[in-house]
Amino acid sequence: MHWKLFADLAEVAGTREVDVEADVATVGEALDALVERYPAFDDRIFDDGAVRGDVNVLRNGESVHAAEGLDTPVEAGDELALFPPVSGG
Repeated sequence: MHWKLFADLAEVAGTREVDVEADVATVGEALDALVERYPAFDDRIFDDGAVRGDVNVLRNGESVHAAEGLDTPVEAGDELALFPPVSGG
């Protein structure tokens, strides 16, 4: 699964884009595979096992919150994106 990473997630991974090879059927499974590869993401993305409310997950440019959430199906060739909260002044 191809992921685009933004803000501090890209810094932690050392890249803005990453391919994670995993046999997944849903966005949630793809996200779990990403966190397995980058364990430092866990606290940044999840709160008590659920995706933090200030984290945006997109599939092919569309928020999964508007679809089926983490149960949104994924297919080969899909592009996933992860946006952590960003603050500034």
